[in-house]
Amino acid sequence: MVRWRPSLLIAVGLAVLGLAVPARADHSDGHTAPGTANHGVRPDTADYGPANLASFTDPVTDRSNLASLTDPVTDSSTAAFTNPVTNSFTAAFADPSLIRGADGYWYAYATADSQHAGGPLIPIQMARSADLVHWTYLGAAFNDSNWPSWAQRGAFLWAPDIRYADGHYLLYFAATDTTFSSNTFDTAIGVATAPTPAGPWTDSGGWVVAPQPGSNNDFHNTIDPAEFTDSDGQRYLYYGSYYGGVWATKLSADGLRATGAPTMVGIDNRYEGAYVVKHGGYYWLFASSSNCCAGPTSGYAVYAGRSSSPLGPFVDQRGVPMNTSRVGGTLVVAPNGNKWIGTGHAAITTDLSGQDWLVYHAIDRNNPYIAEPFGANARPMVLGRLDWIGGWPTVDGGAWTSDQPQPAPVTQGVLVDAFERSALGRAWTGDWAIRPGTDGNYVHSTDTSTLLARVRPPTDLRVSADLRAHTGSSGGVVVRYRNAANHATAWLGNGTLSVQITVNGHRRTTSTPLPVDTTSWNELTVTLRGNDLQATATQRGLGDPVATLSATLPPQLATGASGVASRGPNVDADDVRIAALYRPHTQVAPTPKTGRVITTDDFDGTTLDGAWTWLRQDAAAHVDGGQLQWPTEAADLTGTANTAGVLLRAAPSGNYVVETKVHLDLGTDAVRNYEQAGLVAYDGDDQFLRLCTVSIWNTRQVEFGKEIPYAGKTSYGSMVFGTPAPTTWLRLAHTVNAAGEHLFRAGMSVDGRHWVWGGTWTLPAGTTPRIGLVSQGGNNPAVTAGFDYVRIYR
Repeated sequence: MVRWRPSLLIAVGLAVLGLAVPARADHSDGHTAPGTANHGVRPDTADYGPANLASFTDPVTDRSNLASLTDPVTDSSTAAFTNPVTNSFTAAFADPSLIRGADGYWYAYATADSQHAGGPLIPIQMARSADLVHWTYLGAAFNDSNWPSWAQRGAFLWAPDIRYADGHYLLYFAATDTTFSSNTFDTAIGVATAPTPAGPWTDSGGWVVAPQPGSNNDFHNTIDPAEFTDSDGQRYLYYGSYYGGVWATKLSADGLRATGAPTMVGIDNRYEGAYVVKHGGYYWLFASSSNCCAGPTSGYAVYAGRSSSPLGPFVDQRGVPMNTSRVGGTLVVAPNGNKWIGTGHAAITTDLSGQDWLVYHAIDRNNPYIAEPFGANARPMVLGRLDWIGGWPTVDGGAWTSDQPQPAPVTQGVLVDAFERSALGRAWTGDWAIRPGTDGNYVHSTDTSTLLARVRPPTDLRVSADLRAHTGSSGGVVVRYRNAANHATAWLGNGTLSVQITVNGHRRTTSTPLPVDTTSWNELTVTLRGNDLQATATQRGLGDPVATLSATLPPQLATGASGVASRGPNVDADDVRIAALYRPHTQVAPTPKTGRVITTDDFDGTTLDGAWTWLRQDAAAHVDGGQLQWPTEAADLTGTANTAGVLLRAAPSGNYVVETKVHLDLGTDAVRNYEQAGLVAYDGDDQFLRLCTVSIWNTRQVEFGKEIPYAGKTSYGSMVFGTPAPTTWLRLAHTVNAAGEHLFRAGMSVDGRHWVWGGTWTLPAGTTPRIGLVSQGGNNPAVTAGFDYVRIYR
């Protein structure tokens, strides 16, 4: 065991409507829209009058004029996809981060790597996609002409994080070798800015977070940056890795420099690859752990915790903090027994339906390296639907990364328009004009008006647009629009997010402060599920809501058109998307169950029963007081030494679950590498699985390790999950797949009743793994593991 280091208008395909609406409508308070009475502003307690709504006309069948409306996102819905999604241009797209640009494309960025065997190192890869599935390579973010002046030439540029703020894009990244010192691993965090998501990138001229000296003439891992903007406008940066821990620091208003003292949110020697979003009233820290890059035994996985503060503490589903010695973290995705392992370093994106997706890298265990064995790992980007079940995130309902075709993200919707053409055409009702901009075209309104899409929107829908308003004006997203006197509109402008519901000219308005500059681009999203409306303002939709409002629409607004609106002069809109709202997935993937007990050994008496056999018997191990008592050996089973003892017995055929209860008090905080005890599935000294409660430096974890022979050597890696206690129950659940491989899924409990299930490792078909116990990894200070029993369930 080693100390971990870092490593189109898309087809307007639904019925197009002739709306009985005026081209303009006055949305300003206290003014009269054409054809309506002046009812003025009504208090929030006002009653709505009877509905007098214009009816929809029959669908327009002549679509000849729509054929010329070509946007960057052309053709093509993708009904299904199969992971990975970046193999068309690269073997490695690790540590990915995504953003949707104003031109309607998604843009992705990845850590420095070679794209193929013998290829050059690309310092931050960039790619673009219309559908999140098919990606086109755009080149490197950095080259000799824009290399950061504070990073040494030849340094690796790692783990980019893309953001949008105040009219430009920000690309955070880590550099492994800086001008801070002569040490070649004095890592630091930098940021570059660009007018478009494809660049050109200009470095800020200095680090955002400086190198952090360690205690042995080395440096802490100041890597893996991720920015988050809170609803009060305060920016935060999360960074760090195993050596040094994960930290959160406040940023300056422009996001270019760290300010104040940082706060540790993830204990050192456990987490890296942090990513923070706000969801359901909580701040969520996503972070990765274990071996990112151990080839065929990479156990990397993603975990989450939540907090009422962006500075933590973040606690898991059982209330255990992620910054304490007995470390917590609820699994979001881990290896599941198919071909995908090393599933980690994640970011989150949201499709047009509102469904969240986790984007991360993974390793094909059958093809783990770009070129030669034990070289650079092939880590393409994969997608996983991110479900929030019972309030907690998990990929694909807990089934985790798929290697089979899956429903693709929704990237077309009913209408998607980035306005990359010269005229609006028949898709819209309104007289807004298309104008060119730095980041593509947009539409502009010179007065109070609406721009309505001539498509029939779904009942449950999601409408979003990028908006920019001149001082004194507001830009809005309008839904359920029947006429100027009957609609609902969410507005951004004048320092507020507001929702205005208008029925028969009676207006009800609610508002909340908005801590962003609305004269720059911001994204406004309105969702409707039934009559429940939610409006959310973000800076280009990165999961950082700066303001949110909810409202319930009256039954009079059961149907109506969608679009954008302006209140006052000089309002711009871009990248308007109308889609059916996603339906939440609530089904949870099954976890292993136990049946009847078919074998048990309670370690009664003074000797082991005859089913057990020793490999390298430890004379200190003995049966006493109803336990197998076994001091942890100063020996190990990994690598080539193979000096540790193993107590083994035959495993039953077919499916089974083996369980033990182990007492091993390793205390907290102190470094006690690597004392451990637990279960093994053993086919040989160089081919085994090991599930133990263990001390890893200052942390106490449950580790599920795997060693196999590979390319003339051995490969070892591990997963971690759950939180051990002085007494911990451990389980291995065994099944056999269609290829004859042995699948073992690991489980743990601290009370013997409530179980946490981790990832799955495999052993090859044709092997006959035995099951057993180990107690090893060190004896300073001396500690004895006590096993109460071993049970096998069918």
